[in-house]
Amino acid sequence: MNAPVEFTAPEPGQPVLRATLRGALRLLFRGLMRPPLPVGLQRLVLRGLTASTLAPRGVLREGGQIGGRPCEWHRPEGGSHVVVLYLHGGAFITGSPATHRAITASLAKRAGVAVCALDYRLAPEHPFPAGRDDAVAAYQALLEAGYPASRLVIGGDSAGGNLSLVTALQIRRLGLPQPAGLICFSPATDLSGTAQHNPPAGDPLIHPAWVEQAMDLYCPPGLDRRDPALSPLFADLAGLAPMLVQVAEDEILRDDSLRLAERVRAAGGWVRLERYPGLWHVFQAHTGVLRTADQALASAADFICKHVEEDA
Repeated sequence: MNAPVEFTAPEPGQPVLRATLRGALRLLFRGLMRPPLPVGLQRLVLRGLTASTLAPRGVLREGGQIGGRPCEWHRPEGGSHVVVLYLHGGAFITGSPATHRAITASLAKRAGVAVCALDYRLAPEHPFPAGRDDAVAAYQALLEAGYPASRLVIGGDSAGGNLSLVTALQIRRLGLPQPAGLICFSPATDLSGTAQHNPPAGDPLIHPAWVEQAMDLYCPPGLDRRDPALSPLFADLAGLAPMLVQVAEDEILRDDSLRLAERVRAAGGWVRLERYPGLWHVFQAHTGVLRTADQALASAADFICKHVEEDA
């Protein structure tokens, strides 16, 4: 663990490409993924926006079942004895393994590990704790299949980053062994939404009304949204696995990551916080297009390999 625990990336370059992507996201994502568009149509929009994702060569994809839920496996040629259980983002109400293939397939390729993308249940049909319970069941199924915890990593982006953390906390409550590592891309750690960042350049991806809609649909009525089961920022974070947190500067959830890193360190845990200027929420999805997205996923792959090797 001799890597620095905090890293700020240099300016990302590619100004024309970034400006083009930023404008397209503002129009097609931020402009559509929010009320009054119904959740069912939001799911179709996200599916359409991600339909052209190209898988990298040397990665095999197949459907499966894990812990009673559908999943999608990405395996490098030659196989691997290491598994990343990946929990996709989408504000707890949209998204699927298919919408996040850019990230999952790239992780499988770069780290040379199997990535199991879980199709966990979504709100409003299945509010909290359905998604968390599905993730815990999938983790238990991997243990029962013979994978030692030292060969497992849990990761996710945005809402999936939240689920990665609350899953690790539930694993601790159940007395199960912690995974070798946790990876959080722009995790939502405070569902109360009381400390959102306002980037000067604006957030081209997330509209605050979408966040409010998602929280109303996901969070059970009467449950304090600062409850640690919902908002891991307020949990006892001692004893969790080593953690990688990547966050961009131009996103309203930036401070969720910064405060999480502070809380993990205060609890005596190990966390590497990586900050990316000039970019937006879950920019890693632009791998193969943005050089900085490639670099961020390469860093995540390096984290996986180092911590699995150290703990195996």
